Amino acid sequence: MRIVLDTNVVLSALLWRGTPYRLLAAIRQLQNSQLFSSTPLLEELADVLTRPSASKRLALINRSAADVLIDYVEAVDIVTPASIGRVVASDPDDDVVIATALASNSNLIVSGDNDLLSLKQYQSIRILSPTEALGLIEEGK
Repeated sequence: MRIVLDTNVVLSALLWRGTPYRLLAAIRQLQNSQLFSSTPLLEELADVLTRPSASKRLALINRSAADVLIDYVEAVDIVTPASIGRVVASDPDDDVVIATALASNSNLIVSGDNDLLSLKQYQSIRILSPTEALGLIEEGK
């Protein structure tokens, strides 16, 4: 399974212990799974990790934004997003998630963003919530 995680899912997975965290752990245990990201998505994650709410959480778990970002970069394969037109009319910033999935030939995008989730699918790429994706992975085991 080839997967792109939206920044909101990555942030939750790295800083808290809810469903996104369990999803990331399940993906890491899958034999044939691969996580993908892109420079724009990693830049967004770096930016979000420096915001006050993330900074407070990082202090509580005794980690730096740089450490968390480095750990994630080591877990993903980085691709250059495909060139695509506007896909998510209500939030063009979400287009980079789809462009990254296309460039990596991913078959799954996991997001907590309703603008992406409302699409349900783009070409052959399924777009699921963390709960849906975790269920899919657990079914496959």
